Amino acid sequence: MDTYRVQRRDMEKKAKRLRREGYVTGNLFGKDIEQSIPLQFEVKEAEALRKSGHTQVTLDLEGKKYNVLLKELHYDAAKHQIVEMDFQELVKGEVIHATAEIVLENKEAVTEGVLEQLVSEVAYKAKAEDVVEKIEIDCSTLRLGDTVTVADLAIAKNKKVEVTTRADQVVVEVIAAKNKVAEADEEEDSTQAAS
Repeated sequence: MDTYRVQRRDMEKKAKRLRREGYVTGNLFGKDIEQSIPLQFEVKEAEALRKSGHTQVTLDLEGKKYNVLLKELHYDAAKHQIVEMDFQELVKGEVIHATAEIVLENKEAVTEGVLEQLVSEVAYKAKAEDVVEKIEIDCSTLRLGDTVTVADLAIAKNKKVEVTTRADQVVVEVIAAKNKVAEADEEEDSTQAAS
C-alpha cells in the first residue's frame, strides 16, 4: 500500500490561504478516531495520490500510520487543482460503504460493433479488510450484442461483499456501429423535410 505524508492542519489559517501556500486540506475520520482530524498536505503529495488511482492507501500523520480509504475528492476543474480530500480509517471488522472502479481490459479486441461503458463504478458494503478497489472486465471475448451486468461481475459473486448497485444494471455492452451511409441519408431526408 502506498504511503503519503500528511500534517495536522493549522486551523489558524483559512483553507484558501493554505491552498495559496501550496497545500491541500482534508479530514481523517473513523470509528476509532474521537473527532475527525483536520489535515493539510503538500499539493505534490495530493496529486501523486490522485494520479495513482488508488483509493486504499496509508497516511503517515506525523509518524503515526493510518490505513485509509479515500472517501471524497473535491477537484476544481477550472483551476486544475485538488481542493479537499477526505479519508476514512479502515478498522478491521468494521463494515464500510465504498465504490470499486470498473476497468475495461483488451478493449482493442472488440472488432465487431462498438464497446459502450454505461457504469464506471459499483457501490458496495464490506468489512474494511475486504475492500475492493478495482473490478477488471476482460473485453476480448465480447461480441456484437453482448452485455455485462453488475450481476456478471466477480464482485457480485464475492460472498464477503454486499453490492448495493442494482444487479440488472448494464455495465458494458457491444452495440452495432452506426452506418455512415445511413447517417448521411438521414441527414439528407431531414434537410429535405425542413425545406
